Amino acid sequence: MSRNAALIVTLTLLGMAPAHAINAKYAQQLERSGCTLVSEAQGCDINKTKAENAAAGFGDAPAATSGSPYAGNWVATFPETGATVATIRIDDKDQVWVNDKKVSAKKSDGALVFKDGMVIYTIQGDRRIKGEDGWVDNDAGTKGPIAAK
Repeated sequence: MSRNAALIVTLTLLGMAPAHAINAKYAQQLERSGCTLVSEAQGCDINKTKAENAAAGFGDAPAATSGSPYAGNWVATFPETGATVATIRIDDKDQVWVNDKKVSAKKSDGALVFKDGMVIYTIQGDRRIKGEDGWVDNDAGTKGPIAAK
């Protein structure tokens, strides 16, 4: 019986003691170096600074984001036939080319609006809004969608 009691007391004391997977010095080295347990196993050096490890490819990678929600290649088409009306290219600075010809653009109510000849093109900045990217030719009385390529 005393053997069982000793076992219970030992297990109780072990259960009450805090369990630490790493010691304080090691945790400080990880913090200073910008490493994690996983990245250290992949070669991140805990004796270097965050900047040195970032230069070596470890640490937080910046998210790859475009400077503009409009940036990319677009195609304006006739809704009935699917024929291409224009190919549109927009860079990160909202510079616009319609059929490889640079045109001026302005932002209006969250959309990028630009004109080539008699055709007015509108591309919404909020990509959650669907069905509002389009073109209108008031002279010919036609209109259609613009889709990302």
